[in-house]
Amino acid sequence: MLALTALLCACADKSEPPRAIMGADAGRGLEVMERVGCAACHVTPGIDWPKGLAGPSLQGFADSPMIAGQFPNRPDVLIAFLKDAPSMAPSTAMPAMPLTDAEARDLAAYLYTLHD
Repeated sequence: MLALTALLCACADKSEPPRAIMGADAGRGLEVMERVGCAACHVTPGIDWPKGLAGPSLQGFADSPMIAGQFPNRPDVLIAFLKDAPSMAPSTAMPAMPLTDAEARDLAAYLYTLHD
C-alpha cells in the first residue's frame, strides 16, 4: 500500500499556480517591452513589429520551467535576469536593460501571461 501511495504521489499534477507578482501590472509590462525594444531580438506576442530572431520567441514563456535554459522560472529570478542578464549569464547576448525595479516587475508580469 505504501508503494502504491508513493507511486500515485509521483504522478500527481505538479503544475505551478500562476505566478503573481505583487504590485505588478502586465499591461504596463507590455508598454515597457515596446519602449525598451524587446521585440528587436525576440518574437513577442502582443507586439506586431519587429519580429526579432536573435533571441528565442517569448511565446509560451509562462509555461517554460527555465529562463535562458539555465535558471528556474521564478519571479525573483526573472526580474533579476531582465535587469542584468549578463551578470547572471556572462555568455548571453542579452544586454543589461535600463529598467527600474517596478518596470522589471511589470515586464515579468507580462511574460507570465504568455502561454502556449
